Amino acid sequence: MIRVAILTVSDSCAQGKREDVSGQTIKDMLAEDKFEICEKKVVADDRETIAGELKCFSDEAGIDVVFTTGGTGLGPRDVTPEATASVCERIIPGLGEVMRTEGLKKTKNAVLSRGIAGICNKTLIINLPGSPKGVKGSLEIILDVVPHAVDMMLGGGH
Repeated sequence: MIRVAILTVSDSCAQGKREDVSGQTIKDMLAEDKFEICEKKVVADDRETIAGELKCFSDEAGIDVVFTTGGTGLGPRDVTPEATASVCERIIPGLGEVMRTEGLKKTKNAVLSRGIAGICNKTLIINLPGSPKGVKGSLEIILDVVPHAVDMMLGGGH
């Protein structure tokens, strides 16, 4: 079973002004026989807060995969990729690249997403867009490779 945390990055959700639909979309898409949702949190768009939560999931909670949603655009407070990069030892460019490439087939705006993926300790962190539609489209593209990625990250074969 793959242990998962979902981190929604949104000022308005953190302030209680908006419901966390994107985080719930991630939860709904994860098969219960493969993924165990261990944590689901909402934080504001703050680089240090995001990085702190990612480190906590990795270092203290024993999470295999963290899916973030939000903060990957071009807005002045969109800092999720920078927070992710600051805690990761290794970046996995292919995941972000394929989400943007395949997303481009549905909307030209997909190229504006700056989401990345990387490894922090023994935790795979994947940035997804902030919109429920973007989450769904991106997760559909990469979800099948996540179990293999986790297996490889933990020392399994290719």
